[in-house]
Amino acid sequence: MFPGRRSAVLVGALCAGLALAGCGGGGDPDAGTNGVAKLPPKTIEQRARDAAAAAPTVRLSGTVVSKGKTYKLDMRLRANGGVGDVTTQSSTFQLLRVGADLYLKAGADFYGDAGAGKDSQAAAAKLKDKYVKVPAGDSAYQQFSGFTDKKVLLDALFALNGELSTGDHRKVNGVRTIALAADGGGGGTLDVSLEGSPYPLRYERAGGSGTLTMADWGKDFALAAPDPAHVVDYGKSVTGTSGG
Repeated sequence: MFPGRRSAVLVGALCAGLALAGCGGGGDPDAGTNGVAKLPPKTIEQRARDAAAAAPTVRLSGTVVSKGKTYKLDMRLRANGGVGDVTTQSSTFQLLRVGADLYLKAGADFYGDAGAGKDSQAAAAKLKDKYVKVPAGDSAYQQFSGFTDKKVLLDALFALNGELSTGDHRKVNGVRTIALAADGGGGGTLDVSLEGSPYPLRYERAGGSGTLTMADWGKDFALAAPDPAHVVDYGKSVTGTSGG
């Protein structure tokens, strides 16, 4: 056998043995996946929505731009609440919600600066690194409770605005995905897992208003109210201090 022919035979044998690797550039990108990439875009969206709703827990991280402010989130969520960190341009604080009870823990700078009056400084010192229980009627409750609400945040993931189309096969943290784009991507893009359940794994919000990554679907975590010794009741203690 001539050397050139022997090489061709060897290459052919290797390509046959490594077919899954796409030798020669031809493999099926959906081979070994859950098959959702071959479904119509609306069906993919519904499968992702159903998988997300059925999962008891999720970890959501990334950035959200809302009303001109940028929030960096790292939250663990379940049906009855959530816990995690929120970072703004000026501070980082922890949110914890168990049922209807929302707690916020932050440093003194979150509540006031060094140039504030004595009453404000005293209140900030009292609240520093404590779990502040926020009344449901307070504007802070309305502003921050949504960050601890699995349903609210996941509903936002499916606010794709425009006609849906399937895009590229991609990867999110090493997991194969199919990109689901609205209005060619201008209305947001959702990466849906092609491995196992078709969970949403990454959401690029429309208009450059943030990107969120979802992980640890169904992975349990502890969620409990803080020790009462470390809790300050915002509605009572802070009002009393600032009014003194």
